[in-house]
Amino acid sequence: MDVLDLSRWQFGITTVYHFIFVPLTLGLTVLVAIMQSIWMGTKKEGWYRATKFFGKLMVINFALGVATGIVQEFQFGMNWSGYSAYVGDVFGAPLAFEGLMAFFLESTFLGLWIFGWGRLSRKAHLASAWAFALATNISAFWIITANGFMQHPVGAEYNPETGRAELVDFGKLLGNPAGLLAFAHVISASFLLSATFVAGIAGWWMSRIVRNYSQNNPAQNTLLQSNVAEGSAVEKATDKAAKKAAKKAAKDSIGAHTIKDAETVFRPAFRLGLLVMIISGILVIVSGHYQMQWVFDDQPMKAASAEVLCKTETDPNLSLLSKAPGNNCENADEIMGIPGMLSWLIDGKTSGVTVEGIENLQHKYEKMYGPGDYRPNILVTYWCFRLMIAMGVFSLILAIIGLVVTSKGKMPSSKHFERFAVFCLPFPFIGHALGWIMTEMGRQPWIVHPNPSGDPRIHLTVDEAVSPLAPHEVWISVIGFTLVYLILAVVWFYLMRRYTAVGLRPADKEPLPEFKDDDNDGYPDYAHDENGDPTPLSFAY
Repeated sequence: MDVLDLSRWQFGITTVYHFIFVPLTLGLTVLVAIMQSIWMGTKKEGWYRATKFFGKLMVINFALGVATGIVQEFQFGMNWSGYSAYVGDVFGAPLAFEGLMAFFLESTFLGLWIFGWGRLSRKAHLASAWAFALATNISAFWIITANGFMQHPVGAEYNPETGRAELVDFGKLLGNPAGLLAFAHVISASFLLSATFVAGIAGWWMSRIVRNYSQNNPAQNTLLQSNVAEGSAVEKATDKAAKKAAKKAAKDSIGAHTIKDAETVFRPAFRLGLLVMIISGILVIVSGHYQMQWVFDDQPMKAASAEVLCKTETDPNLSLLSKAPGNNCENADEIMGIPGMLSWLIDGKTSGVTVEGIENLQHKYEKMYGPGDYRPNILVTYWCFRLMIAMGVFSLILAIIGLVVTSKGKMPSSKHFERFAVFCLPFPFIGHALGWIMTEMGRQPWIVHPNPSGDPRIHLTVDEAVSPLAPHEVWISVIGFTLVYLILAVVWFYLMRRYTAVGLRPADKEPLPEFKDDDNDGYPDYAHDENGDPTPLSFAY
């Protein structure tokens, strides 16, 4: 492989790795803040324990997301110096805002949330949770704004003296339709992913606890209410069967959970996750529809590739299944489609809509931009688009089914339900990755796609953007980054699995804080020491 291919592989690998953590952080921060808000409003212990449980997973995920994101911005200078030189004046502004404003807000309020338990007043602590959630999503806005310029350059003019695109209207950059539509789609998809994560883990725990309770009901006092060591659990059992069951349960964290945990912690969290899945799933479909309409207008080559539409057609079918053999139209053929549906999706009409084809666009771009291959990889674009949609629809259907099977206080205890809850967790992650692969590979060979209604001089191909490096230099960084990111992914999986498997802290070791303000000093009862003096958050110097 040459330097260009290696650099693209490196950026693709590191970005997909990074995007494991980003959408989960975007949604989970809000879900944890919602849980804490419900706890504050209802004062129900279950929501407090759910907040603490999912809060740990949120912190782990955020830390690994930061670690994998550091490299991303440096790659523009290392592997894509041509790009940095060409659009650095524009691209650097949103990245600077993301780093100086959003990231510092995230770090500050996350620290207050982690260390503020029992030190901040209840309102201040809840405010820090929501501020952290808001900051993470603001951070995503700046990144997607930067990416929006790559998709649809606005707010800049080409300077022939410097050979650069220079920022002239920051407001237009912020109002870029490519960025705003992508932001709506990414955020709603992130909520879908995070809600699936919460529902999957909560459903897994709920099913395990209920099944354990039903299997060991005679010894429930030992199995479901004890959180002591194995020896104590065995001593409390009154017969051989109970002793055997108690010994087995004591080796597993399930033995420290009671049926009350399933009823008051995991079932409510499960249903909250399902409800958010349904709402966000609908928003994903709506935002994706409008975004794809924009793509057909602004990036017709990507749109045509997503449908394997090789020739310009009037009222083409919506392809359900097509043969797409690579990045050309040879032997490409539609196998199954829905007549009139594509026209309706694009323009709200069932007839009279003309869609440009790949081959026609190739000839058009050769005349506009000179010789070259302006087609993306059709196979990748086509299947990433369809699989992304399938993952989202699948998650939405699961959420509806989940609400039905847990209605009227029901709690499934089947082992199949438990396994299925875990089985469904990866699908939104895969859908997110496929969406970004389609978005980025579908606009190749452009790294800055031409804006049909903007400055015609602002555009850049990946060939022009790549750094003049030797292949062995890029090989070293590709291998090095891949290994480092692989280690970080393993660490993330290990920590998330470990803290998920441990489950809730026993209720007697994590008592519910009291909410009565004491002596009108602004601090709740639990934020006072043994002498009754308030213990505000302090810092060590």
